[in-house]
Amino acid sequence: MKRKQLGIMIFEEIEVLDFCGPFEVFSVTRLDEDRRREDPSPFDVILVSESRHPVTTTGGMKVIPDFTFDDCPTLDILVVPGGWGTRKEMHNEVVLSFVRSRAPNVETLASVCTGALVLGSAGLLDGLRATTHWRSLKMMQELFPKVTVDAAAHVVKAGKVITSAGISAGIDMALQVVADYFGEEVARAAARHMEYPFPESNERRVAL
Repeated sequence: MKRKQLGIMIFEEIEVLDFCGPFEVFSVTRLDEDRRREDPSPFDVILVSESRHPVTTTGGMKVIPDFTFDDCPTLDILVVPGGWGTRKEMHNEVVLSFVRSRAPNVETLASVCTGALVLGSAGLLDGLRATTHWRSLKMMQELFPKVTVDAAAHVVKAGKVITSAGISAGIDMALQVVADYFGEEVARAAARHMEYPFPESNERRVAL
């Protein structure tokens, strides 16, 4: 089995669940539940950052990246999480250049929460429907007038670009990616293993 190379970008003041939620989904996915302990996930998940220095999350957790932007291998999937740190990273040309350079070559480009602001700043959401954390919907519309901001959906697919609402929505986004690649049965099995309810509706779960 050729595993899908999946990179999750991390940065200072990233929201923990924004990247750990998708990481958990992708890492526990199995194509054969009867061989859960023997077979690896079909996703090879790595953490990528601007430097090799440990990243400090919004809650103080310290995370060590696997690769830097410079030595990151070829990716099939790139996930850009959110968190308070996106306010800085959406103006960080090193980050924007990395995302722009990888976007044309990945099969799937995804964001969680305010990670969409990074994609928007990189010009990768122009002409597309997209969403973000409910607190940042207005900001997103003001900053990126060429983006159709979807305030009703939990996860928004626009071609190969997938954006998702706030924080825990990254788990649902990741389950959608699993379903897209390997079918809903595999995605449901991953959710069941996590004891997480498989999303039966795509309605935003927070009243605006």
